[in-house]
Amino acid sequence: MTNTLPIRLGLTLWSHPQWQQTLYGRGTSVAERLEKYAQVFHTVEGNTTFYASPSPTTVANWKAATGPDFRFTFKLPKQITHELMLNGCEDLLNHFMQLMAPLHERVGLWTIQLPAVFSPAQLPVLQRFCRYFPADYPLGVEVRHPAFFHKGSDEKRFNQWLVETQADRIIMDSRPVFAALPNSDAIIDAHKKKPRVPVHAIATANRPMVRFIGHPEMVENDAFFAPWIQKLPTWIAQGKQPYLMIHTPDNQLAPELAQRLYQQLQQQVGLPDLPPFPGATADNQISMF
Repeated sequence: MTNTLPIRLGLTLWSHPQWQQTLYGRGTSVAERLEKYAQVFHTVEGNTTFYASPSPTTVANWKAATGPDFRFTFKLPKQITHELMLNGCEDLLNHFMQLMAPLHERVGLWTIQLPAVFSPAQLPVLQRFCRYFPADYPLGVEVRHPAFFHKGSDEKRFNQWLVETQADRIIMDSRPVFAALPNSDAIIDAHKKKPRVPVHAIATANRPMVRFIGHPEMVENDAFFAPWIQKLPTWIAQGKQPYLMIHTPDNQLAPELAQRLYQQLQQQVGLPDLPPFPGATADNQISMF
């Protein structure tokens, strides 16, 4: 894996007990899961930093578990993005970035995930906040307020600013999960928590991130992924390096879904094969055929 990868494939987390028999392998400890994960996938969403800042020891362990070509996409703490709404948080941001300093070279995107109440009227707050970052820090912004999706002047102004500052707009594709019947606790919970926003497949910078929230039935995802089989190679041909993050309602089969969709994408664009899952046997490797 190198930074010249055409695309980076990852999941929303690297530790899940249901992945023990396939992704990790028997006998893998919790502390070893990231190392096993990074043997297969190129990136991961760093959700843990949204809820709590890690200790310096944990940051060092994350670095030790991954190679120099692996990329994290850490979310900024919710205290900054959701509680303070980017106001008066320069000291908090500086503290967080200093804590994460050992991993700065392994960050593909610093993710600014904003709540649905953060409206276009607050765009100047976001613009001022982003000036705290050095120009070479890769930023991804995820908005959820409906006005950012109406294709009107508010969205155009937002997108233009992202292009000018070379920040990536994070794209949410939640169509698959909302197409699923609410017949399990995991799906009901996903319907409550996941944003149901239009899919605006726009690359405002060089690392467009697509968050694909899958249907629990593996085969049902194929139709929803079909447009991405066309769009992602277009971005790659333009010299961009997309980040494709795969979710499912309970994430139990997220590694297998990621593997399946990646194999489909390989039919359209030259991509290196994914390494086999460390814990999987030849009998339980997923194939699209």
